[in-house]
Amino acid sequence: MKTIAPNYYRRFQCIAGECRHSCCIAWEIGIDPETLARYQAEGGEMGGRLRRNIEVTEDGACFRLQGEEERCPFLNERGLCDLILTLGEDALCQICTDHPRFRHFDADRTEVGLGLCCEEAARLILHQQESMALEVLEDDGADDEPDPEELALRSLRDELFAFIQDRTQPMEARVEKLGAFAGFSANAIDWAQWSAFLLTLERLDESWADHLHALAHAPAGIPALPGLQVPLEQLLVYFLFRHLHGALDDGDVRGRIALCVLLWLIVAHLALRQPGQLCEYARLCSTELEYSEDNLAALLDAIRQRLFADFLQ
Repeated sequence: MKTIAPNYYRRFQCIAGECRHSCCIAWEIGIDPETLARYQAEGGEMGGRLRRNIEVTEDGACFRLQGEEERCPFLNERGLCDLILTLGEDALCQICTDHPRFRHFDADRTEVGLGLCCEEAARLILHQQESMALEVLEDDGADDEPDPEELALRSLRDELFAFIQDRTQPMEARVEKLGAFAGFSANAIDWAQWSAFLLTLERLDESWADHLHALAHAPAGIPALPGLQVPLEQLLVYFLFRHLHGALDDGDVRGRIALCVLLWLIVAHLALRQPGQLCEYARLCSTELEYSEDNLAALLDAIRQRLFADFLQ
């Protein structure tokens, strides 16, 4: 079994107290059963503190968030984790160890990536100048049999990666071609309608509503941002890497491609207002849409209803 990751993955490192948008604030922090058992058996002052700050229900366990900001009870005033400082990194629950990583599991490999909801991951991904390529992180030497359906989707994804990273073409032309491949026009999206729809979804940060109201007035067509061609390329490749794999579950290849184009267009249109804030817009979009299963499901359903006329026939 191989573990595969983008060529920027190894360079990621949490910036901890320097982070302006801590994943330890306002996010529900679930505790996996194995770590919960360790926390419940932990001795001393930290053990008592752990048990006072864990809520256990029939749905599982999580930390009790504190105050109006809804901070993790172990996030100290310096933005550092008291659990790590006291017990070491191996004391973290699985979600804290993994974040902002995501994984795809195939018969012969596991793919791992970094999510854009993390500001440092967004900076790392969008600031990379070389084209994204996948590389082997680990290989246990086992000759696992690949699944034909997974191989076919990977082959398609490789083709999409290749033309999205063709820097002889302007980014707008690449996006238009990708939309046409999925069967819709990326130039014909009614942003007033999409803004109204997006405003019906749940929000983590109310500032996102301000950006969505601004999106309602976005000009028609694909944004041209000449100074951001490489970051915008990296953004679209990221979306394809993250979301196309889901077609193995729902069978909706073109809907998944359309999702990637739509997410890209949202970020690019917002960046027209402040190009220097591209990473921040990408982080917000990821936080609000990618990291809510309900929002993502609603967005995919809206894409099928709104972008593909033949879906209703």
